[in-house]
Amino acid sequence: MLVPLPATALDTEAVLGALADKARGYANDARSANTVRAYESDLRAFCSWCQARGLRCLPATAETVSLYIADVAETMKPSTLQRRLAAIAVAHKAAGYESPTSHEVVRSVLAGTRRRLGVAQGQKEALGVDELRTMVTPLGDSAIDLRDRALLLVGFAGAMRRSELVGLDVADARFERAGVVLALRRSKTNQQGNAEEIAIPYGSDVTTCPVRALQAWLERIDDGPLFRSIDRHGNIGGRLSDHSVALVVKDRAAKAGLDADKVAGHSLRSGFATSAARAGKSEAAIMRQTRHKSVIVARRYIRQGTKWDDHAGHGIGL
Repeated sequence: MLVPLPATALDTEAVLGALADKARGYANDARSANTVRAYESDLRAFCSWCQARGLRCLPATAETVSLYIADVAETMKPSTLQRRLAAIAVAHKAAGYESPTSHEVVRSVLAGTRRRLGVAQGQKEALGVDELRTMVTPLGDSAIDLRDRALLLVGFAGAMRRSELVGLDVADARFERAGVVLALRRSKTNQQGNAEEIAIPYGSDVTTCPVRALQAWLERIDDGPLFRSIDRHGNIGGRLSDHSVALVVKDRAAKAGLDADKVAGHSLRSGFATSAARAGKSEAAIMRQTRHKSVIVARRYIRQGTKWDDHAGHGIGL
């Protein structure tokens, strides 16, 4: 859209303000909705910390950020702290300030916390095929059972992220002779809206077949969101939140006698990568399904779940 030339300095300021708002909107669109929400929450937490100590959060000094790192590093996951710093950096750049997170003092303090405290992540365990079968086998024909069976099996076989699962619509599922093809309109690695397709084949076991499970669930709904909320009376509601996926996984794991504290929504995606590696599938084939752009990240998934497979220490006489 062309912006008309202003007649006065006041008009010029108004036009520039409108363009700045539009630019910020485009910048937000470059990130997923989940990332934007997380950044907003992180920035509020940082500003609350600063306010409680009489410090300024925007613009913040390198010393302020360093003090913040030192205060929260022992109680916060490394990944959360890293995201907090990213949120601080984004906020400063959006406001036209130089980010304090790039200062040498901040980098030194962060490196020191990593050296002293370590960087190990509290990762959830991958769900294997046997565990998944234990979770879905008892499910019946109620609406919530049909939904949960389809969600768990499709999430696993499609190596899908939580946001990808809940972002699907009925219209995004296309059934073919070999299985079902799901169109992902947006994902963590695809923010431009160019649909990616995920092919999910029929399973060899009717109980754990993701395609048949999805077909059974689709008999209950016609259009709109694919995975929806269901109340205690069995009434089907609106689109599930990504947080609800984790709750479904934990709930079904607990009912199957598994440790619910060790699994979450991400356990479906990592479980597929692990199970495919154990079945001898190539890295290229696994990455095609998981849609990983980095071999290093994909191998991290696989290595975590297969660390005891073909171990060099087995059978050496110890």
